[in-house]
Amino acid sequence: MNSAEFRATIRLNLANAAILDRLPELGAPQAHLVAGALFQTVWNVRGGQAPAAGIRDYDLFYWDPDPSYEAEDAVIRRAADLFGDLGVRVEVRNQARVHLWFPEKHGLTRPPIRSAREGIDQFLVECTCVGVDASGQLYAPYGLRDLAAGVLRPNPRSHTPGLYAAKVADYRARWPWLREG
Repeated sequence: MNSAEFRATIRLNLANAAILDRLPELGAPQAHLVAGALFQTVWNVRGGQAPAAGIRDYDLFYWDPDPSYEAEDAVIRRAADLFGDLGVRVEVRNQARVHLWFPEKHGLTRPPIRSAREGIDQFLVECTCVGVDASGQLYAPYGLRDLAAGVLRPNPRSHTPGLYAAKVADYRARWPWLREG
């Protein structure tokens, strides 16, 4: 799978297409549609399912040096207005804030993240490290080969490797043809 094929496949999910078309209007620095909305669409299409089947939410990462709750909440409210008609759950997170809330939510510490793409770099599974920015640029630090082939590998850049096994079990329950590499 090359980047053009990837972009065409993820746009088969109409929510992805609409989010990507509107993402520049959000006005959030370094905004990217990331993670499950993208790789799960690819796996759904490959597995013969509807492109949006089982996708729980659509994650948007951005990076703003203002780590305040109020600044992030303003972006979340803009996103709710911009994407509210799509009928999907859109979750917006300023990557500059992750290290502030992560310990309370997961009981684990994380170092500060310095960009939206650095947040993508740290997903648990290598092939899930994908994002598309507001200009339509694909970011896939590990490439697309394993994603297309359904090969799961632990990401050495993840700061929470202990969560890997549960994530893989969840993915394999939904796409049994996935395999660990």
